[in-house]
Amino acid sequence: MGAISAGAAGVLTGGLQKILAAVPEAPDSTFQLGGDLLVNRLGFGAMRLTGEGIWGWPPDREGAKKVLRRAVELGVNFIDTADAYGPETNELLIAEALYPYPKGLVIATKGGNTRPGPGQWVPDGRPEYLAQCVDKSLKRLKLDRIDLYQLHRIDSKVPVEESLGALKAAQDAGKIRHVGLSEVTVAQIEQAKKVVPIVSIQNQYNITDRDSEGALNYCEKEKMGFIPWAPIGGSRNASLRKTGNALEAEAKRHNVSVVQLALAWLLQKSPVMLPIPGTSSLAHLEENMAAEKLELSPDEWKKIEELARQS
Repeated sequence: MGAISAGAAGVLTGGLQKILAAVPEAPDSTFQLGGDLLVNRLGFGAMRLTGEGIWGWPPDREGAKKVLRRAVELGVNFIDTADAYGPETNELLIAEALYPYPKGLVIATKGGNTRPGPGQWVPDGRPEYLAQCVDKSLKRLKLDRIDLYQLHRIDSKVPVEESLGALKAAQDAGKIRHVGLSEVTVAQIEQAKKVVPIVSIQNQYNITDRDSEGALNYCEKEKMGFIPWAPIGGSRNASLRKTGNALEAEAKRHNVSVVQLALAWLLQKSPVMLPIPGTSSLAHLEENMAAEKLELSPDEWKKIEELARQS
């Protein structure tokens, strides 16, 4: 493929525009999760399809189902949820919208985080509690086996070997295919792997928040999936959506939004990166998914990296 100038722009599906640039080694758009689940690397995080404070049903339940169905139509075959989202309503909504599930759809869920109230999160890693969580998620999602079950948080009050022992037992019983972790350090990953094989890590990570760089590097070395939550900033870090940030001019030059630029950067950052941008808006969903078609040259990628550090 010959080089295409950085100024050459085409039209994306849905009216969005993109810039094409020759990339010597463009990253694969798919990833083998756990060695046997082929997923498109740009997935969908369902957490926002809830009420305020990640509590209760979404205000527009039918609209939320449309978002889920449209995500699948746009090529998403990796959806991330948790029993704590709602709590419970998020898993129920996914089943309402998508069951019977299309072939190849991977639904990843999590357990081990309880919800006393809106905006409140309290880890519970007791093995008996996690065993119940697995069974209840299977029922809500209408699944015989969960493809990826993640320990939502390590509970400091419970030895992690006990928490993961419950997930290993569920895996041995055929209720879970693969096990993942969320918000962990490299040391915690290595500790966990002594109990049960770990195929993925879900830590907060985006172009302006890279505290989990060590965990990402570990995942890349071990060929484990790295699922960045808040891949476009989330509610804690809204800098990517603010006008006047350092990336805005560069995004305009590429005829894309800052969010699209940030997602494209993530996808090209590492071949094990599995971003899960979430939204309750069909328009934002279309915008997010279009980022998959944006390719950055090595020089462009480096420039965006430098600008992001100024954000």
